Amino acid sequence: MRRIRFEALLVIVCFSVSACGASRVVRYGDAQAVSTVSTDFGSSDLQQIAQAMVDSMLTFPPIVEETSRRRPVVTIDRVKNKTMQHIDTESITDSIRARLLKSGKFRFIDRTTDTQAIDEVRYQQESGLTKRGGAVKFGQQLAPEYMVTANFSEIEQRNSDTKDVYYKFTMNLKNLSTGILEWSDEKEIRKTATRAFFGE
Repeated sequence: MRRIRFEALLVIVCFSVSACGASRVVRYGDAQAVSTVSTDFGSSDLQQIAQAMVDSMLTFPPIVEETSRRRPVVTIDRVKNKTMQHIDTESITDSIRARLLKSGKFRFIDRTTDTQAIDEVRYQQESGLTKRGGAVKFGQQLAPEYMVTANFSEIEQRNSDTKDVYYKFTMNLKNLSTGILEWSDEKEIRKTATRAFFGE
């Protein structure tokens, strides 16, 4: 009887070890594919927002007219997250800036690298390793003419069977000289899940 129990235990242990040791198959997925895993903010939502906001700004008649003559200098503020979720707003900011830059219509001041830039200019001036007259000087950078700001908010409603999340992303372009809001638009996203998906 003990032998039978021992053999049965041995079979269970071997099965558990083989299951735990099984290799996981990893495949590449389509980065542009729509993700509907949950009602949380995801990669598909980020792509929708970035594309909608940039397309809206680039087709707004006054912006089209302004950028047809020159490339205005712009700075972009990090998106303000007013949702209850931990969202990487830097990724949204980066995606919007990248799309605007790729349009060839704007030039950007990147404030996130100011500390590194200051260190580099100081190094060029003080290290003695830079060719005389070749070091970059302080006070030569262009000032931004416009500032892009954005807010991201959500409203969540639920009952015993359904969870409904409404997201709203608002983006603005402000003229820093005049204080005038030159452009503003918003993108709305609604995601709904039934109890079968998020159950409690």
